[in-house]
Amino acid sequence: MSEKNEFPTVSTGEGVTRRVLSHNEELMTVEFAFKKDGVGELHNHPHIQSTFVKEGIFAFSVDGKEQRLEAGDSIIIPGNAVHGCTALEDGILIDTFTPRRDDFL
Repeated sequence: MSEKNEFPTVSTGEGVTRRVLSHNEELMTVEFAFKKDGVGELHNHPHIQSTFVKEGIFAFSVDGKEQRLEAGDSIIIPGNAVHGCTALEDGILIDTFTPRRDDFL
């Protein structure tokens, strides 16, 4: 179990930062903050991911399917699905991963 503010905020690209909020071996919660036009590059990983849009509007791509998500929306991204997003305005995403993303530690 991790403690509050154990992990620093790190840049993951222009206009995008990541901060691990909590984790154990089975689950991880991470906050991603985006400036308008910030991009979460297309990528994939074996983890199942749940994304909740806390603030803002995002254009998401999941395995080639495009969709727009706004504050209050959420999505489940299957393991190994190619996905990414672009912030259409400043926003915050809360992602959970199972199992934990050890590459974020």
